[in-house]
Amino acid sequence: MAAERLTGAALEAELDRLLGEGSAFQPSEDFKASALISDTGIWDAAEADPVGFWEEQAGALDWNTRWTTGLDDSNPPFYKWFDGGTLNASHNCVDRHVEAGLGERVAYHWHGEDGSTQTITYADLHRDVQRAANALKDLGVKAGDVVGIYLPMIPEVVVAMLACARIGAPHNVVFGGFSPQAVVERMEVSDAKVLITASAARRKGKTAEVKQQVDDEIASRAEGLPALDTILVVRHADGDAPMTEGRDVWWHESLAAADPVCPAEAFPADHPLFILYSSGSTAKPKGILHGTGGYLTGVAWTHLNVFDLKPETDVWWCSADVGWITGHSYIVYGPLMNAATSVMYEGAPDYPHTAIWWELVEKYKATIFYTAPTAIRACMKWGAEEPAKHDLSSLRLLGSVGEPINPKAWLWYHHVIGGSKCPIVDTWWQTETGHILISPLPGVANAKPGSAGRPLPGVLAEVVDEAEGKEVERGNQGLLVLRRPWPGMLKTLYRDDDRFIETYFSRFGNDTYLVGDAARQDPDGDMWVIGRIDDVVNVSGHRLSTAEVESAIVAHPAVAEAAVIGQSDEQSGQAICAFVTLEGSHETTDAVMAEINEAVAERIGKFARPKRIIWSDDLPKTRSGKIMRRLLRDIAEGRALGDVTTLRDPAVMAELQKHVAARASEED
Repeated sequence: MAAERLTGAALEAELDRLLGEGSAFQPSEDFKASALISDTGIWDAAEADPVGFWEEQAGALDWNTRWTTGLDDSNPPFYKWFDGGTLNASHNCVDRHVEAGLGERVAYHWHGEDGSTQTITYADLHRDVQRAANALKDLGVKAGDVVGIYLPMIPEVVVAMLACARIGAPHNVVFGGFSPQAVVERMEVSDAKVLITASAARRKGKTAEVKQQVDDEIASRAEGLPALDTILVVRHADGDAPMTEGRDVWWHESLAAADPVCPAEAFPADHPLFILYSSGSTAKPKGILHGTGGYLTGVAWTHLNVFDLKPETDVWWCSADVGWITGHSYIVYGPLMNAATSVMYEGAPDYPHTAIWWELVEKYKATIFYTAPTAIRACMKWGAEEPAKHDLSSLRLLGSVGEPINPKAWLWYHHVIGGSKCPIVDTWWQTETGHILISPLPGVANAKPGSAGRPLPGVLAEVVDEAEGKEVERGNQGLLVLRRPWPGMLKTLYRDDDRFIETYFSRFGNDTYLVGDAARQDPDGDMWVIGRIDDVVNVSGHRLSTAEVESAIVAHPAVAEAAVIGQSDEQSGQAICAFVTLEGSHETTDAVMAEINEAVAERIGKFARPKRIIWSDDLPKTRSGKIMRRLLRDIAEGRALGDVTTLRDPAVMAELQKHVAARASEED
């Protein structure tokens, strides 16, 4: 039976009451009694010897050779963790558990969008990963070669990642929602030797011909992809696919022909594990490069302790996509290193109906659920009646990721999904950090709705002023920075060390990582992350470069100029708002607006389409021609304008305000 929970007006009244109280939420005595960490002394111990603390956590992994130096910080910001040590990520995720007698433990309960299911044990993974690794070797892939992966949320994506790790080939996974153009661009800039993709993908009841679309995009380039030798195709969604002789190979045929035994090779702790392309402040994506030993250490420890994981009894579900860092760290590497049982769902949260998540929680008896604030707000919109249809009593812990969660969504999540009994860990981290750095520890913290909590043990985060990078008084807003290296941090930007330094370390020195978020720290030491300070928009937890979206917009022949900003949005946290100037002969019609949105969808993905397009005759620019996006944000949010004295033509602002008001009246 479904648990009794408030809905409708009674729920709204209760949430309003809790918001008015502004309370912190303590874990129950029962939860604290069984929590992995229930003593605040861990912070003092980690602070006394941060490197020693992380060395202790690294000891939980299987190492072929123990490291000689915990942290080599002789050449900041190019830090090396566990230098001299060797290990294999695939072995740590699969082999050691099978060797320990856990082969029949379920690794994944996979649930397809169409209702089909698979149960994948650790023994199943061990078998398939070895064959897939040998298949890659048969195709000529060697340690250091980049392998691209563009797959839906199916078991083969995990097998492919672990097969790459087994032979030391860095994987370059691309989110399934990205357009073929974005995929091919990422294969091109990384010189991927092999691309693993699907014949087709299910998308909310429709079938997308993925392989055909990728082929068309490659063919549209004059030189194709010279480095790409092979496309390995997973047959999915009953889809056939065009196959180019001499280049394309079916996944199932390749694995069937491969040797069933592939020993895991030992690689240095600093060996590249994967590249993950993330949007930056230019149109060119950043290839964030992560190593092996440090990344695995940070991910394994945070997955175990932030979520108070009990691998023998818990059923873990992270609702992210494997194509993002959350999926890498908390669908694949973290859960598998901790021998967890996970739920993996192929589809969207509203397909085939808006209660599908809660149906699956009930079906698989999920105990820990980790999702994004955007998804929580969508569930709020669909109504508390949907989760009330299902028994969610198995849940004992909830998590949030991707962006700051507003207090009302936090309270709704706590009451409606958690039954007012589940602690919530509101986690802060980034693609670049590799793993969670700021979060409540559920057996210790008094969680505050909207706060990410304290920096985790071993992590030194500060809020500093913009001018000199000096720590501000608690309660004051400033820039969030990280003052010491942490094990899962990015090694560099792929083939671009200069951009790595310029992006993250140029402002306050090579020993201070600039996060790119504004924040404040309250008197208790808890962090409140305000939002981005650079030209990156966080839409539903997906970080997008404003320059990347602008580039897609101005590619339309009618567009003369565009400026993109992130605007606060109740559903997605931030939404893309585009100010667009057309060429003189073109009219501002709905048809042109639709064409611009389609151009963005084709070049980047549908999730990157602007929610608002505001036509403008000109844009606010300095005398040197720089667009003042700060002022555009002020206009879009309805705030008082900041300093306009540096503008080439201050009168532009009055015209823009009229355009924004006109657009708002149309939307009403």
